Amino acid sequence: MPIIVNLDVMMARRKMSLNELSEKVNITLANLSILKTGKAKAVRFSTLEAICEALDCQPGDILEYSEE
Repeated sequence: MPIIVNLDVMMARRKMSLNELSEKVNITLANLSILKTGKAKAVRFSTLEAICEALDCQPGDILEYSEE
């Protein structure tokens, strides 16, 4: 998939666990894990906004386009 999700990288930079992020953005661990592993087919802007707010980052820090 040409869209790469760098959520784990940003979480590591902020020293935040999956559980902690899940609580801050009010998303289930299962859904957050799907997003983190890059298996998600879509992400809502409201979810992306909440993640960016919790991690103090920009959407481009989490999502990356790569030509295969």
